[in-house]
Amino acid sequence: MKLRLIFLCLVLFVMVTHSQAQSKRKKKSKGKQENVTSVDPSFPQAGQYQPKEKKVKRKDRGITYNAQDNFYEQRARVSKEKRRAELELSKPQNSNPLYFGHKRPPKKRPPGKMKFCKTCGLKH
Repeated sequence: MKLRLIFLCLVLFVMVTHSQAQSKRKKKSKGKQENVTSVDPSFPQAGQYQPKEKKVKRKDRGITYNAQDNFYEQRARVSKEKRRAELELSKPQNSNPLYFGHKRPPKKRPPGKMKFCKTCGLKH
């Protein structure tokens, strides 16, 4: 009988200690503790206080004209490209029919010595 009682007390003791060891709840401390590290175990001194930095709030600046500026820049680029294209077309190899796709006008040979041109498919 005494053995059973001792055995039950031992089992009960093991169960209680095991359940206490496995609990995940943090125990509430009675006093307020500050974080003290092993590097500097002392509490902060009065002269070491630093206030928190204030966050800068972004103010609404109102209407921005970025889209309008981008539009005018794009118009300037397009007009510049058109001017370049017109300048390219005004060059003789594009406007003069004698060039007919050549960089330089082909030589004019006598009818017996004319050669077939691979660029334009005609005899020059």
